[in-house]
Amino acid sequence: MFRGSAPAKVDDKGRLKIPTDFRRVLKERFGAEVFVTSIHGDSALVYPLPVWEEIEARLAALPSSNPTKRRFLQRINFFGQQGKQDAQGRVLLPQLLREKAGLVGEVVVSAQLDHLVVWGRDEIERRLEEEPFSEEDFLALTEHGV
Repeated sequence: MFRGSAPAKVDDKGRLKIPTDFRRVLKERFGAEVFVTSIHGDSALVYPLPVWEEIEARLAALPSSNPTKRRFLQRINFFGQQGKQDAQGRVLLPQLLREKAGLVGEVVVSAQLDHLVVWGRDEIERRLEEEPFSEEDFLALTEHGV
């Protein structure tokens, strides 16, 4: 599993240098291939390809007429691109997604257990401030044994 967060950089060519600890887990546990996408265009979701393929299998089981499936696929495919971690641990972020989410220069890579989220530093700090973790959130997790 991926844990924690780390600062990182997106270079002029749009390549994200994956932080060392995440890079090690990605390569050792999942391999070098990834699927990079977004649902809202505010951050980049970096899925190890085997994890993304599991999601695709669950999506494939839904009827093609399912409107939620259709909306989800429209968004993840619009922003999405399959890629591979290069020898320096860099992954290309899709241009449309970089532009929409403002992913240039310094970013924050945050673990989400089975995938990574790349945020512009200002955006994640704004969200943490505006959306505090509440007592109700703690109670909701407690109901699930967390």
